[in-house]
Amino acid sequence: MLDTCKLKSACNLPFVYNKKINTAGTSNAAVPLADPGMYQLDITLRRGQSLAARDRGGTSDPYVKFKIGGKEVFRSKIIHKNLNPVWEEKACILVEHLREPLYIKVFDYDFGLQDDFMGSAFLDLTQLELNRPTDVTLTLKDPHYPDHYLGIILLSIILTPKEGEHRDVTMLMRKSWKRSSKDLSENEVVGSYFSVKSFFWRTYGRPALPVLGFCRAEFQSTYSQNAQFQTQSLRLSDVHRKSQLWRGIVSITLIEGRDLKAMDSNGLSDPYVKFRLGHQKYKSKIMPKTLNPQWREQFDFHLYEERGGIIDITAWDKDAGKRDDFIGRCQVDLSALSREQTHKLELQLEEGEGHLVLLVTLTASATVSISDLSVNSLEDQKEREEILRRYSPLRIFHNLKDVGFLQVKVIRAEGLMVADVTGKSDPFCVVELNNDRLLTHTVYKNLNPEWNKIFTFNIKDIHSVLEVTVYDEDRDRSADFLGKVAIPLLSIQNGEQKAYVLKNKQLTGPTKGVIYLEIDVIFNAVKASLRTLIPKEQKYIEEENRLSKQLLLRNFNRMKRCVMVLVNAAFYINSCFDWDSPPRSLAAFVALYGTFINV
Repeated sequence: MLDTCKLKSACNLPFVYNKKINTAGTSNAAVPLADPGMYQLDITLRRGQSLAARDRGGTSDPYVKFKIGGKEVFRSKIIHKNLNPVWEEKACILVEHLREPLYIKVFDYDFGLQDDFMGSAFLDLTQLELNRPTDVTLTLKDPHYPDHYLGIILLSIILTPKEGEHRDVTMLMRKSWKRSSKDLSENEVVGSYFSVKSFFWRTYGRPALPVLGFCRAEFQSTYSQNAQFQTQSLRLSDVHRKSQLWRGIVSITLIEGRDLKAMDSNGLSDPYVKFRLGHQKYKSKIMPKTLNPQWREQFDFHLYEERGGIIDITAWDKDAGKRDDFIGRCQVDLSALSREQTHKLELQLEEGEGHLVLLVTLTASATVSISDLSVNSLEDQKEREEILRRYSPLRIFHNLKDVGFLQVKVIRAEGLMVADVTGKSDPFCVVELNNDRLLTHTVYKNLNPEWNKIFTFNIKDIHSVLEVTVYDEDRDRSADFLGKVAIPLLSIQNGEQKAYVLKNKQLTGPTKGVIYLEIDVIFNAVKASLRTLIPKEQKYIEEENRLSKQLLLRNFNRMKRCVMVLVNAAFYINSCFDWDSPPRSLAAFVALYGTFINV
């Protein structure tokens, strides 16, 4: 049997060590490099000073890239027309060892052209003290012109060991090796290691992080006939559930803009908005010729840090054929927002004029949550009794807004539509109840995905409709629609697993595939009746209207029929004057004569 597996770094990237490395000062650690392990690098990009001018106006539009081992792990926002930019951006980076320095590169953003290089610097991570904030000043240099002064970059850095994550990966790796080592080749084991390692990065939400260095596996194994390989059980789903529940999902609904700055010669703008949280970015649709745009769009960010984060929001004016104009920016500090509550924010745009109105919700905890099928509140007798007691008739006047409890089991889908050129899809599922919106993970390259997730919601209106939509994930553009079902809460039969045929966006006809759901609804009938007297909750998310050939043809035929009615009426009146039918013309003459006499 396979008892142990040692993983060692086999090489370093030579181009890094051939260059001069800036250090962060002296280190108290007078020991050699630490053993390979996980480290968390918390970096705050403060500001730049006296940066090089790269534009004709004597300014630059600088932004910063962080690289480790030749891979980009962070990119800052762009500060327009400023040689002393202030970023105050935070980045959390996991590194596997400290042998690779942090490579900082500064560029000048040029729309439609290649960005201009403004300088670079290196930071030796081995010189940082553990668990202690360090302020670092890096002098930017150009390798081709080493004597030129290109300014400085100021950072604040905290280096923290992360042994827990390293042990988790080891346990996951061992769990996946259930077969005897006699049946495993070295290539198979190395492949298993990298598949687990890629799962680790995907689970913890850092797709841009590299596995630093080139790894080889050295095996020391012993064999026995009756020995069983026993390890502590740690399921992959536990780690995935940890990322879903503990980090959560940030749902942002961009409602409208008010009194935005006019950027065009006609006194209007064509505004759109960009959102960024770490490596996740979204862009709204463009609203032409308006200073008070109504977007009604919804975006979801995955929140991987317990302490929250900063969402950077920038507003732009679209200019065809040339560089878009900057309208203004604002930020949302997620650490200042409470969970499981929708916050309506009216944000003043900095460096510009106007406001943006947003709805921000941090979900995935107690009342609105995601978990595995193994964590089922209604199957636990005590929890079920507690939920039934909460919505019993005796608690009519306790929290009138809390009408009931909804649990949705998203089990699997079958026969989904092909969305990728490979003949497969990368499906994920979105479950919506009014303005609450939760997502499953993505099952890659599969037309018959199994999610096995449980979603729980608080019911505010028993007349609401549960919407379950399946999308295909596309990394470079918006997700592709695969199918949708809409289920009124009052029509749900508790505890029955049903197969629902997926329909199109308008729910007027079926599309390809079915989805298997099991739904339970528990509610207080008296509270639900009282809630009926209150106007229905407004849903802020609106689907973007797209051109439909069928709708266009239907409207064309309708207008054609209306025009033909008018044309036929004109021909009829004209035939009366032409005496094509003497009796009809005589009757028309008498009627017209009588009308004139009476008038």
